[in-house]
Amino acid sequence: MNNRTAIVVGAGILGMATARALAIKGFKVKVIERSQFSIGASIRNFGMLWPIGQPDGQLYDRAIRSREIWKEYLSTSSIPFNSCGSLHLAYSKEEWNVLNELYDIFRESGRPVSLINQEQIGHKFDGINQTHLKGGLYSNDEVIIDPREGIRNLPHYLIQKFGIEFIWGTAISRVKPGSVFSGSTRFDADLIFICSGSDFEVLYPEVFKQLEITKCKLQMMRFVSDKPNYKLGTSICGGLSLLHYKSFTASKALEILKTKLQNELPDHIKWGIHVMVSQNIQGELTVGDSHEYGLDFDPFDKHLINQLILDYLKNLVNIDHWKLIETWNGTYPKMTNGKTDLHIEVENGVHILNGIGGNGMTLSFGFAEEIINKI
Repeated sequence: MNNRTAIVVGAGILGMATARALAIKGFKVKVIERSQFSIGASIRNFGMLWPIGQPDGQLYDRAIRSREIWKEYLSTSSIPFNSCGSLHLAYSKEEWNVLNELYDIFRESGRPVSLINQEQIGHKFDGINQTHLKGGLYSNDEVIIDPREGIRNLPHYLIQKFGIEFIWGTAISRVKPGSVFSGSTRFDADLIFICSGSDFEVLYPEVFKQLEITKCKLQMMRFVSDKPNYKLGTSICGGLSLLHYKSFTASKALEILKTKLQNELPDHIKWGIHVMVSQNIQGELTVGDSHEYGLDFDPFDKHLINQLILDYLKNLVNIDHWKLIETWNGTYPKMTNGKTDLHIEVENGVHILNGIGGNGMTLSFGFAEEIINKI
């Protein structure tokens, strides 16, 4: 019988995914979080489980595995989710060429995708702008949850199912092999995992400085519709999103589209804007986002960025009946060397898991399983 113990620092999605993977391996696990509940990037996102953005191979398989775990948790906990897929819209021949090429590539690899024309989109989905619409690429892989509800209830599920212990409101100020410290309070374990986003810079500043890693700030908004029972029907993306995800680089036509968008939408490119909208079960519509990179950011939302997002969104969806209810920003670490994740053993038995960028909801469960299985 495995009597080994583990501590996970950080109760975001990656920290909780790591705790789950450890518990399945028989570890007695404590999760220590400085806040009273999860308030970081794990709740400041679209709530999209987004396999379509991951390239074929390990990352796509990781996304599908993560989705399986999410569904198991959500179903067990009676938390609603929507397996509504995603729709990438094309309003120019360059966008349409990319989608047609991706359709052939994705279909050959076995992904559940289809091309649909303007008329089909108008019949199936509510409020899509039909002007100049060429068609769309629909994928059946994607799932939407409300990240706030999903993350808020996840600790209770992990406690009940796996016996994981959560210690809230406790900031870890020092780590050494076998122990973590919150001031003078000491917690001991055989293995320690630092899953606290960019906060690991505080615990291991020299390590952070040596890594090819930066931080990303994003801006997002949430709306409700004035129309009773309004349902968009799927998650919506436009041409700018084709520049954002690695899976789309499989298209040779993408470079032509990239040049076109750089010429036509320089401010959107400058601020790293790609526009998406998801709708949760309560009908709320989450819209974003932008990408500013650096080690520090001002704490304020830029009106210019939100307006650029909305200007582009209006080309995709009729939003005249939408009412803005929230705006926010969030930050997360991102690798600058092209890698999609970070796992390093900084000291004997002390591991840092990080660097999965803006794909935490999509990849964390699968990534954590892979790492713990190796260890």
